[in-house]
Amino acid sequence: MTQSSTPVDQPGPSTPIPSAMPDVVDHVAVARLYGEPLFAMPQDLYIPPDALEVFLEAFEGPLDLLLYLIRKQNFNILDIPMAAVTRQYMVYVDQIRKRNLELAAEYLLMAAMLIEIKSRMLLPPKKVAEGQEAEDPRAELVRRLIEYEQMKLAAARLNALPQFGRDFLKAEITIEQSLAPRFPDVHLVDLQEAWRDILKRAKLVQHHKITREELSVREHMGMVLKRLQGQRFVGFEDLFDPASGAPVLVVTFIALLELAKETLIEITQAEAFAPIYVRLAYSPT
Repeated sequence: MTQSSTPVDQPGPSTPIPSAMPDVVDHVAVARLYGEPLFAMPQDLYIPPDALEVFLEAFEGPLDLLLYLIRKQNFNILDIPMAAVTRQYMVYVDQIRKRNLELAAEYLLMAAMLIEIKSRMLLPPKKVAEGQEAEDPRAELVRRLIEYEQMKLAAARLNALPQFGRDFLKAEITIEQSLAPRFPDVHLVDLQEAWRDILKRAKLVQHHKITREELSVREHMGMVLKRLQGQRFVGFEDLFDPASGAPVLVVTFIALLELAKETLIEITQAEAFAPIYVRLAYSPT
């Protein structure tokens, strides 16, 4: 039987040339870099010491950790087994003390308190008066734990309430306003208030003279128009002379109303409660 002259480790003409692959092909790649498998960690790879730390539980302080250990073991908070709780507490304190001693300071203080309570429980209780029970060394710790749990539950209820910016937002809409000023209309109530103010001022300076005088509305209309000639704006109060008495003021006010009715004058006001001005009506040439 004739053997082929092609070496065993050389591919034949019909054998496809394999791609460049690592010598060990039966191992699972530890990672892929740009699509290429990596079967070993690079020698120059630097991993920070804290990069692979995993925190399964986050505690807000020593009381939070102690309450977690008690609830996890389903202990009665009024009858805490100090030995078991202290042992579990110290395991956690040893872990955080290796990473950050400053962070572990408060936890170490609580650990010292637990050890003190445990030692006081081992000693004979202090003598008390008849009819009184000996003070439990755990009483102060239990009181602090109950208060902390109540505050924690209250904070959780407050956090569950809808909060602005987290659960809902206030609807806002932008309204584009015209650049041209728009003066509000003068209402009858505004004229009444201005008229009452003029009457109050007239009563302060009026003279009680018994006279009979015939006043003409048309004449006062002409006087008002003459007063407005050549003026851009005239204040509403400036058209009245309080010293002339209430009858003249009434006739002048009626003359203003008649002129406004006949659109010979314009009564304007910049905004609510602002001064009222009177001017001649604009007539295009």
